[in-house]
Amino acid sequence: MLYRHDASGCLLEAIGALGLGAGELAAVLERTRPALERLRAQRAKGAEPLLSVAECRDDLAALAPIAAEFRRFEHVIVLGTGGSSLGGQTLYSLVDRGFGPPKGTPRLHFIDNIDPATFEALQQDLDLSRAGVIAISKSGATAETLAQFLILLEALRKAAGGAIGERCLVLTEPADTPLSRLARREKIRTLDHDPGIGGRFAALSSVGMLPALVAGIDAEAVRRGAARTLAEALTAPSLRQCAPALGAAVSIGLAELRNIRTTVLMPYVDRLASFGLWHRQLWAESLGKDGRGTTPIPALGTVDQHSQLQLYLDGPADKMFTLLLLDQAGRGETMRSGDSALAYLDGRTMGDLMEAEQRATAEALMRRGRPTRVIRLDDLDAERLGALLMHFILETLIAAELLGVSAFGQPAVEQGKMLARRYLGERGGEGAKSHP
Repeated sequence: MLYRHDASGCLLEAIGALGLGAGELAAVLERTRPALERLRAQRAKGAEPLLSVAECRDDLAALAPIAAEFRRFEHVIVLGTGGSSLGGQTLYSLVDRGFGPPKGTPRLHFIDNIDPATFEALQQDLDLSRAGVIAISKSGATAETLAQFLILLEALRKAAGGAIGERCLVLTEPADTPLSRLARREKIRTLDHDPGIGGRFAALSSVGMLPALVAGIDAEAVRRGAARTLAEALTAPSLRQCAPALGAAVSIGLAELRNIRTTVLMPYVDRLASFGLWHRQLWAESLGKDGRGTTPIPALGTVDQHSQLQLYLDGPADKMFTLLLLDQAGRGETMRSGDSALAYLDGRTMGDLMEAEQRATAEALMRRGRPTRVIRLDDLDAERLGALLMHFILETLIAAELLGVSAFGQPAVEQGKMLARRYLGERGGEGAKSHP
């Protein structure tokens, strides 16, 4: 496998009362069998696009020349929110550590909110004459994305002298929607968003792959890692050896039998910080229905050892922890201090310190009886990130079946959308006036 999945720290024999007993885990695992059988049948028939996309390569060949066109820009602004943005952000974090992109590729800016101050800063700080824009909305009716695009089109028109169609692209469902009509009016190229893949499951589709290709990431390797994880999960010789099924069973078993209804995902890799945000949406929107589900919290090691670990170790015992660990020993520069008080650092690398701290956190949590699973990576690259994306997609689908809810759709948020449109409409012409 491209990662090692160890859930033993969630068991009674390892952590005591809050852990699942062997019989309890076996019973919940058995309940995952119908979900796995359904996934196998869907994969065999090619009936579930979010699974079959992992084994698709033709679309990547079609996306490659488009990505090459966008690489001529200094900046590429990706508009979208939720699943239209988080998958791309997660992939982009592989190559931009916060200090800029690799040489020869544009800097990607994922704009996923509608704070006016942010948009003012975007227009003031970026040379839009050297920028391209990708607008992503599955429905083509996302108010936030439409607002972003409408405002940015005017700014682009001023910066580029009116020729904006050639520097923009829209990714949306093949339907007559506000976004597709806007694209036609402005002579902007449109790519089809697969109608069968919901936004939060779309990281492996063109929604994630196009920004990845623009950034120079090996999109085929991402898909290869996802396909390998899918195949290994669906051909595992036992339920216990199917990592996504085991993860789902442990999480839901702890919720049902131990009232553990908060799940913390804590990578010890800066490049996986966005992955935690992607997982939060995937888990929350897929499972939080009909009074069911567990609450996902993203964290980051070692940063959150200094902000949340006190709560995790000594606060309410109502959380499950998933630590994403990278083999760090020996990585980075060697430290030399000449200070006897710092002898524990002398001759060690920064990676040695990270390795010691992530190991210590896992052990400390388990010693306090907190259910803790560990997912460990030998390295982090495009293939392994693809594997992690597929693992948690499968884990979420299986968990939804265990809870008896549909993993798709988010019906409860529709009321908020309708109210927002109503309140905006009530402002009438005031929207054109300056806010006091």
